[in-house]
Amino acid sequence: MSYLVMGVSGSGKSTVGMLLAQQLQLHFIDADDYHPPTSVQKMSAGIPLTDEDRQDWLQRLNQLLQEAENLGQEVVMACSALKESYRNTLNTGLKNQLKIIYLHGEEEVLEQRLGNRSGHFMPKILLTSQLQTLEVPKDALHLNVVHTPQQLVQQIILNLISMNTTSSSSDTQKAAFGIIGMGVMGKSLALNLSGKGISVAVYNRTVPGVEEQVAERFAEENAEQPLLPFSDAEAFVQALEKPRRILFMVKAGAAVDALLQQFQPLLEAEDVILDGGNSHYHDTQRRVQEMQALHLHFLGVGISGGEEGALKGPSLMPGGPKEGYTQVSEILEQIAAKDKDGLPCCAYVGPAGAGHFVKMVHNGIEYAEMQALAEVYQLLRFHLNFSPETIVEELQSWQESGLGSYLLEITIDILKKQEAGGLLLDKILDAAEQKGTGGWSTTAALELGASVDPIAAAVMARYLSAQKKQREKAAALVEIEPMQIEGVPLLHAQQLKKGYEAVRVVNHAIGFELMRQASEQYEWGLNLSEIARIWTNGCIIRSQLMERLVGILKTEVPLLQHDEVVSQMKELLNSWKEIVASGLKANAALPVFSAGLNYYLGYVTAQSPANLIQAQRDYFGAHTFRRVDQPLDKYFHVEW
Repeated sequence: MSYLVMGVSGSGKSTVGMLLAQQLQLHFIDADDYHPPTSVQKMSAGIPLTDEDRQDWLQRLNQLLQEAENLGQEVVMACSALKESYRNTLNTGLKNQLKIIYLHGEEEVLEQRLGNRSGHFMPKILLTSQLQTLEVPKDALHLNVVHTPQQLVQQIILNLISMNTTSSSSDTQKAAFGIIGMGVMGKSLALNLSGKGISVAVYNRTVPGVEEQVAERFAEENAEQPLLPFSDAEAFVQALEKPRRILFMVKAGAAVDALLQQFQPLLEAEDVILDGGNSHYHDTQRRVQEMQALHLHFLGVGISGGEEGALKGPSLMPGGPKEGYTQVSEILEQIAAKDKDGLPCCAYVGPAGAGHFVKMVHNGIEYAEMQALAEVYQLLRFHLNFSPETIVEELQSWQESGLGSYLLEITIDILKKQEAGGLLLDKILDAAEQKGTGGWSTTAALELGASVDPIAAAVMARYLSAQKKQREKAAALVEIEPMQIEGVPLLHAQQLKKGYEAVRVVNHAIGFELMRQASEQYEWGLNLSEIARIWTNGCIIRSQLMERLVGILKTEVPLLQHDEVVSQMKELLNSWKEIVASGLKANAALPVFSAGLNYYLGYVTAQSPANLIQAQRDYFGAHTFRRVDQPLDKYFHVEW
């Protein structure tokens, strides 16, 4: 078999074709090398080629393919091959038709790639005419060019291996994976999968007048992708390879249970159901047991990265029966983001509800990170009188000096966004909303007896922000205005940077400690270092700090007791205290900065005042207490 790597200019067909030929050890033909001089001159001048211009060129390429076939040689050819008639010309007289690999992408992506290219006769201006001429091939492997050439070649080879191993199977025409729920995330994940050459069956419920033909319209809008749309549940299930692998992308709660009730009778033993929503881990634990009784595998898969991550590569946190994970691991690892070493940001987390618990903690850390950045912005703008432009410059310096993170990056972008000559941020209502996962982290901490002060403070800050009318009335009554922090603003900005660095370390430490305690109580065997690794890319809380934590968490020492972290916190502590004290005196509410500092000071205090609390409890309720001068397994009560 010979291969045709096709696509419009800028799709990377020559690069991918050459790499593929090297991998397969085949001869490579770049069709651009065979354009006659007159055609090169026309294209260089920005004049599109006609069918007549291309005819001799296509026939010459066909001659090369026939000569190779007669010699028993397989080749990889990179050619635009925009029309079906062009591809027919290339295939004329060949005993074995070309295997077509179609590279496609958004026009904006292609334009950017063309703009970055030098030394090629095809100008950027001809892209529009090529897209207008393009007839998308039906019988082809479709790959999205958002991925690197190396990743694209890997997907091509995996597809070829899959073709060879399943060519005799009755399931050859069936989809390898199914997704239920065509919301934003479901659609993006479907495109991620299909962009890697994985055939996907997509299903969406029908609600007359509200949701009709959703999956079908999605497939029509992405006709170049290997998508099989369904509105009928039974037909959807029958279209999947066995054992079936089905991802639920629906709202957490009752909707998941309703789907299980609907689809369970259609499934067979060893089929795998994946819940990719933000389900509560207790619900996932229950569903794992219920499906095990029916000989089905149920996985709770935490997915982080938002719409862009789902499309280009999210961080995935699957938990549940290990046997079920082995059946989907290859696909999940293909669609996941890659860490700095090229490894997938996906790993089996643990049994039962471990995957959704880890995702819940991820979101709790995220809540506190977002609130900390909001407090940084508040202090810089309203208490140090930095302009938005100066704040951007300050935060960019943080981003480039060890504090780099995705959330800091998007905060900088937000502070740059203008609308009608003003900052868009100033037009956004200051009432934060939430989906509940941050609050779940706080509840889980209470159940486990863990302390998550910054996360809890961030959740409560959102609740308080939502009370907009009450806050406005109270502000008018009390008349407390933001005050200038006394001293040199730039020096305070340096203190703020150190305080921000410190509160982030503590926030991450309490998140990983919460997971450690859950792992012990539920016997999950969580690998904290591996969890940090899959959070280094694809997810919302990816950062330079997270990359450091991969190594630090390989030890059994609690994060805040690790030598490297102890030294870091000693250097940061005074600045953290100073900025919190100055901010509070200047009438700035700093819930996460303050809560994090309170937690840390309490954590490093050997003798706390909790002995008084125990005495009080014994005084009014005879709850007993332990003594420092007696064995700790003995309890005492006195008549106060």
